[in-house]
Amino acid sequence: MPVSNTVTGMVLSAIPIGDYDKRVVILTKELGKISAFAKGARRPNSALLACTQPFFFGQFGLYYGRSSYNITSCDIASYFPELRNDIDSLYYGMYFCEFTDYITKENNDETQILKLLYQTLKAVAKKTIPLPLIRAIFELKIISLEGEGPQVFQCVKCEKPLDASGNAGEYSFSPECRGLLCEGCRRHDYSARRLNCSTTYAMQYIVSKGIEKLYTFTVTGEVLEELALSIEKYLSLIIDHEFKSLEAVKSLNEG
Repeated sequence: MPVSNTVTGMVLSAIPIGDYDKRVVILTKELGKISAFAKGARRPNSALLACTQPFFFGQFGLYYGRSSYNITSCDIASYFPELRNDIDSLYYGMYFCEFTDYITKENNDETQILKLLYQTLKAVAKKTIPLPLIRAIFELKIISLEGEGPQVFQCVKCEKPLDASGNAGEYSFSPECRGLLCEGCRRHDYSARRLNCSTTYAMQYIVSKGIEKLYTFTVTGEVLEELALSIEKYLSLIIDHEFKSLEAVKSLNEG
């Protein structure tokens, strides 16, 4: 017999199937990432029409048939209308969902990632800090939660920590070495980029703080540029994937 279940989660993506159905990818608190079919969800009068779109967050009634999950009901908690009404916010939101879809795994505990995505979309909707800063924070935090983050508290080579005063001015960031390098070790890595101490502090804050406190600070334009460039170069080395939505995000900055 089919097994029924209720889960809390967010829709990451949805694609049409046949004439009226959808295949939906949901990041859930209880089951991790799952794929589910929503029969008739593309019909104008369907009860599943609104809740099978990206950014929808709420509860889903599921039953597991012979080989797949099927959505039977949904209860909307938030659907982030602010993202749908602003093209910049929409593109960033799509990118965050696509990144999350790529990095998460099925049947894995992704509770912290779900929490991060939810808080990130809330930050996009509020627009209290710049979207490029939200992107940098999200990227560094999500890879850190997945155990792929850089070492930002000591030299990755000799393990020399920041001095007692917290001075980070003599440290450089090496994507190839996956973290900070002290002045001595930097001499052996000409690709390492010396960082403003505020950039290092920002990295440490993002990696170490709880998700609820992530989107509570801002930085200067110079620090944001360093932070974004360092994370971008780091991601290019550890993630072999091209995000379609990232091109749309970059087009906003070019415009």
